[in-house]
Formats: sequence, structure tokens, C-alpha cells
Amino acid sequence: MIGLPSLRALDRMQGTQIWLAVEATDMRCGFDRLAERVRAVIGQNPLSNALFIFRSRQGDRLKILTWDRDGFVLWYKRLESGVFKLPRVKDGARSVELRASELAMILDGIDMTKLKRVPRYERRERTRQDNEEKIAV
Repeated sequence: MIGLPSLRALDRMQGTQIWLAVEATDMRCGFDRLAERVRAVIGQNPLSNALFIFRSRQGDRLKILTWDRDGFVLWYKRLESGVFKLPRVKDGARSVELRASELAMILDGIDMTKLKRVPRYERRERTRQDNEEKIAV
């Protein structure tokens, strides 16, 4: 049987942080102004290996800024129709950290506000004390 990774496993393997600026950003901003917004709004170092996501006021455009060894990389997407459905955030939050699976859902057009995680069984790791209690019974 082939074992496929779950979204949770993929998120745990994720080495890169992903930050979303909650407030709308002027999409005319280029590398330098977006890097400044990373410092001012998100509170992170734009030269880190993180991905920084900015959305337009209308919600139909996203820019993702990241640093690659010797310079900034800017990824820009405009939807022909519809808007990106972003996750809900706490009131007053200026930025939120996303998981890789959440970013994939946003880019694939999944409305994250309608998603609900259902409780799942998680097997608890046995401790030595649990084993001793089991033997004593």
C-alpha cells in the first residue's frame, strides 16, 4: 500500500513561513514598497525565507513577495472573475500566519470561511507509566 501524506503532514514538513497582510494593499507597490510593508505591517524581515502575501482592495489580486538567495521574487495573480476567499482573522490583527495547505486552498479558489475542521481521533503516545498501569491491572 502506498502511503500518501495528509495535509497535516505536509504542513509539518513545511519549512517556510507564510504571512498574509490582512489589510488591502495598493497593487501598484513594487519590490521595495512591499518589503517595507513586510516590516511595518507584518513585522517580519523581508529577507527571510518566508512568503509574504498581499491582497488588493477588490480581493481579485494577490501578490506574493519572497527573497531568493540574491534578490526578491514577486508573484502576481489576477482573477478574471471572482475574488480570493481569505481566512477569517481576529479583530485588530494586521497579519496572520498561514499553513501551506491554507495557501493552496486560497489559490485553488476554496472558500476558507466555510471550512470547518471536524474532530478526529488522535492516538495518544503511550508512556512508561501507562504501560506500568496496564501491567498492574
